[in-house]
Amino acid sequence: MGRLLTDLQNKPFDAIIIGAGINGAGIARDAAMRGLKVLLLDKGDIGGGTSSWSTRLIHGGLRYLEHGEFGLVRESLRERETLLRIAPHLVRPLPILIPIYKDARRGPWTIRAGMIAYDLLSFNKTLPRHQMLSRAQSLEQAPALNSEGLVGAALYYDAQVEFAERLVLENVLSAAEHGALVATHARVDKVIVEDGAARGVEVVNELSGERQSARARIVINAAGPWVDQVLDQAGPKSARLIGGTKGSHLIVARFPGASSGALYTEAQVDRRPFFIIPWNGRYLIGTTDIRYEGDLDHPQIEEQEIDYLLRETNRLIPRANLTRDRILYTYSGVRPLPFTDDRDERSITRRHFIREHPQLHDLLSIVGGKLTTYRSLSEQAVDLIFKKLGRTAPGCTTDQVPLPGAVTLDFKSFSKEFKAASRLSALTSERLLRIYGTRALEVLKLAANDPSLTDTFNQEADAIAAEVVFSFTYEMAETLSDCLLRRTMVGLNSACGLDTMDAAAGIAQQLLGWTEDRVAQEKADYQCNRPTMRVGV
Repeated sequence: MGRLLTDLQNKPFDAIIIGAGINGAGIARDAAMRGLKVLLLDKGDIGGGTSSWSTRLIHGGLRYLEHGEFGLVRESLRERETLLRIAPHLVRPLPILIPIYKDARRGPWTIRAGMIAYDLLSFNKTLPRHQMLSRAQSLEQAPALNSEGLVGAALYYDAQVEFAERLVLENVLSAAEHGALVATHARVDKVIVEDGAARGVEVVNELSGERQSARARIVINAAGPWVDQVLDQAGPKSARLIGGTKGSHLIVARFPGASSGALYTEAQVDRRPFFIIPWNGRYLIGTTDIRYEGDLDHPQIEEQEIDYLLRETNRLIPRANLTRDRILYTYSGVRPLPFTDDRDERSITRRHFIREHPQLHDLLSIVGGKLTTYRSLSEQAVDLIFKKLGRTAPGCTTDQVPLPGAVTLDFKSFSKEFKAASRLSALTSERLLRIYGTRALEVLKLAANDPSLTDTFNQEADAIAAEVVFSFTYEMAETLSDCLLRRTMVGLNSACGLDTMDAAAGIAQQLLGWTEDRVAQEKADYQCNRPTMRVGV
């Protein structure tokens, strides 16, 4: 935090945003692009909370149709198209197969009706329309499906954001390019209140212990599951806003019968939808949806969740025969859903809300939201900020201006030219493009005077040394965990980066001047800073 939080008390801000998850990052980008003076704070790292632990889909919310949330579906489908356009290196089309079984709660006609509605609500889409498949066609598409009771399937397209962490980061990088000040590992422990209005925050550097204050006309509470904790720091306890549910996922290597596309089906035990998705060279299985009242900083998968996901996967694909020893790791996160007394987790809306506080002016709290609709939420929030500032809001352009890794007229042409000119292996070139997009050129520039920076430091991911230096120099990484888990992404390999930790720390020591003591501390912190990941469950 040191170099980022210098003399904050003498820097007047229009808006202070608490939380650098996808919503806070999106709001910071939009606000900065429209000329506001912005400070973005997070007690951890950029994208280090709920945004990191989703199912990593950019989707219209097919199942929201069952609850009549047609507006949310239309908004989500519109935003899906926007993200495919402004971040093609991070957001890509994903074919999804929905097997239909004769004893399922959702039969062929229900699925078909949902597919037609989905297509109608995405009338301006670039993705293919759905197809209804016969039993034979379904087994041709996914031969290892359980054939007992199978009557057909629906094939449709949504999109995947392989590394949601990078989507959050690029929004923050864009915000910084437009003048926003960003501070990570900066915990807000008090909201400054004067005359019944929020006027700033007091911040503690989690790495150094340094304390500072910052002032602004508007304070945005975008802390996700921690929204109520932030509100508690603003004065008397207010009505509860967040009633989160926990979602857990399994990560496994390719297994017998694994499909080349995603599978979306309902669990037999509770009829809840879940996914089996190709992801990062492995497979992601999830998610669960459980009421959660535990430690928000350390949600963990429960034994019953593991059993549930393994059992349902093996039921759908009998050849898989997945057991616990096949699990590479797991992760869990808490959805920042609106608080409700309704005990049916599936019925809780996934819409977002921007809450004003009648007893505390100029404080706005973001409740709910999801990866897909972060940009439209941000636009609404920034419009409201301008209204509260008494200023005319310039037009929002975040739906037109590409994210930093997509600044090119034609990303496919750029990718082809980059691969031809990079002199790297095909795998390494492809990796750099899918993580950094057009900024892959900037990564390679670091190696212009030091060829050793093109050396591979992680064989499984084909990651090169320049990426470590790049993450600390140009991507706001402050710790080894930031670098491995949310910049280079090698922390999400089969060994959770434990096979890479020594090499990455060695690069930082040699090229960034880390001392032996810092290397030892960073490595120790990395091993315990993966609270939601369990290797070899």
